Amino acid sequence: MKTIRYTIIFVLSLFAVSCSYLDIVPDSIATIEDNAFSMRTQAEKYLFTCYSYMPMNGSYNQDPTLLGGDEIWLSAEYGSANNPKNLALGNQRASSPYMDFWRGINGGKNLFRGISDCNIFLANISRVPDMSQAEKERWIAEVEFLKAYYHFYLIRMYGPIPIKDKNLNSNAPTTDLQVYRNTLDECFDYVDNKLDSIIKLKHLPDLITDEATELGRITQGIALTLRAKVLVTAASPLFNGNTDYIGLKDGRGIEIFNPQKSEEQKRERWAKAAQACKEAIEFLQGYGRDQLYRYTSLEYAGLSDITRTKLSIRGSLTEKWNSEVIWAYSSSWVGEYQVQGIPRDLNSAKSTANTANRNNWAVPLKITLQFHTKNGVPITEDKTWNYNERFVVKQVDVDQQYLLAIGEQTVGLNFDRELRYYASLGFDRGIWFGQGEGVTSETSQYPRARYGEFTANAITHSWNVTGIWPKKVVHFKSSVAASGTGLTQVRYPFPIFRLPDLYLMYAEALNEVADNENNRVDAIKWIDIVRERAGLKGVAESWTNYSTQSEKFHTQKGLREIIQQETLIEFVFEGHRFWDLRRWKTAMTEYNKPITGWNLRYSSPAEYYTETYIYTPRFTPKDYFWPIQDEEILRNGNTLQNYGW
Repeated sequence: MKTIRYTIIFVLSLFAVSCSYLDIVPDSIATIEDNAFSMRTQAEKYLFTCYSYMPMNGSYNQDPTLLGGDEIWLSAEYGSANNPKNLALGNQRASSPYMDFWRGINGGKNLFRGISDCNIFLANISRVPDMSQAEKERWIAEVEFLKAYYHFYLIRMYGPIPIKDKNLNSNAPTTDLQVYRNTLDECFDYVDNKLDSIIKLKHLPDLITDEATELGRITQGIALTLRAKVLVTAASPLFNGNTDYIGLKDGRGIEIFNPQKSEEQKRERWAKAAQACKEAIEFLQGYGRDQLYRYTSLEYAGLSDITRTKLSIRGSLTEKWNSEVIWAYSSSWVGEYQVQGIPRDLNSAKSTANTANRNNWAVPLKITLQFHTKNGVPITEDKTWNYNERFVVKQVDVDQQYLLAIGEQTVGLNFDRELRYYASLGFDRGIWFGQGEGVTSETSQYPRARYGEFTANAITHSWNVTGIWPKKVVHFKSSVAASGTGLTQVRYPFPIFRLPDLYLMYAEALNEVADNENNRVDAIKWIDIVRERAGLKGVAESWTNYSTQSEKFHTQKGLREIIQQETLIEFVFEGHRFWDLRRWKTAMTEYNKPITGWNLRYSSPAEYYTETYIYTPRFTPKDYFWPIQDEEILRNGNTLQNYGW
């Protein structure tokens, strides 16, 4: 399907110079307005300009969440100057911040400038002569949505920001230009009210009807889902009564993080979030868009249920515009992520020819530990799974044939895990279905990654430091070229929201609204929908029968841990972990766990499968929020710098 491309037009260059981080209106704006809104075709270009500021989710060098966290690790030889990687290394700085979306430097986009362009559009779209009122109303709703989304993106990064509902005028007194940051509650309330107004006006289409030209445009379902995401974020511990910032006051004496909240006020936030999730789910149900993606193709005859489930899990991310994708950005088609997520070789015949730059995205061992056992509970809790022997080498029997290479040896960690483990991770002696060679065989293709074998590292620009790959992000039909030097990709737009996001957010909110069994029972129903697609039994059955903590799901704290782990597993490698660990205030614990992998210098299984230290990330309390560039603080003395910077 052809999708719309939102291109940056010449107007952007006219806004390049401003004397404030809020990008005040330039003196030449009257001329710009006369040209850009003189007719529909020109106004449409300006609409696409408003879209062009969308953060590039799924881009390895423009999305802070992929390489800026701890799900993917790079070798020191690859991408040392890569901006997101510096976040993971603990190299963030206030002098020139990495991935700065406040000013649009070092990999970030200037979202305040994007908001300015949205304001210009909204102030002038009514003047366009050759448009119907209905079309104007739709475009207005789209741009109002983008304003809300850009504000929300900044709030997640920086905490409180200056709300910019109207552009500042360059002729205004200097004191008017020296704005303060709004309080955190004001920021979230602004975004919520903006989205609520958009939804109630119903000027957005419920669904996209012209897929040839409009995929990626904003719909009512997307607006409802974003509102749910905003309110769940606002209710989360980092933003909801977080007392870490008591005493952080601006020049007015106002605590912009407004940390003081009663327990009842915190629960009210969660109740509002739960209602928003419910409304979004019910809306999608009304259009039959409440089913998770399943791989049902008959292209490969006789595929086992195990392989089909693995393809369903991979396809939920990689099958473009599939049934559970609520919003994918049509200008962010996944390319480099696939190239670097595939092993150097899956075919021995190509090993001598392969000099391609790929294979660099490595998965730390700690990420593999978060997946459940085949019984649907954590590996530290399963009564039938020997955690103490997770690093002991074992022989693969025929009962594992669709998961591991029969007759080969691999580590205990790879045995008897849930199917999301095998669908999401590539590893030595783990079955890898697809990628050209072996595509029709469910059992014959797998990495041989020990020292000296054809999948092992051989050249510095193609170096996987852990011996584990993010298989989930690679479409199973993307294939290695015959020469071994390239990858023919089946590309897909990176999803911003998938349906399980709504289900798991709803479960989380229900659990936090009130500490009672009825809420937990309701929450578990939504978790179980996500687990069922992964081939797992429900929470109650799994914990009752297999967990050493069989009562865990009967407590609010226990179910909270279950929901959080389920979220981390379901959205692994999709950038969610980056934001979720922050909003849950668990980043200090999780990010500072060492990065480890297998010992790649050895060929024998016993030596290869030795946990080997690579790096210890540095995440401190100040890293929960981005620094505001020092230059901005100097330009506007009313801007309060974030804690620790």
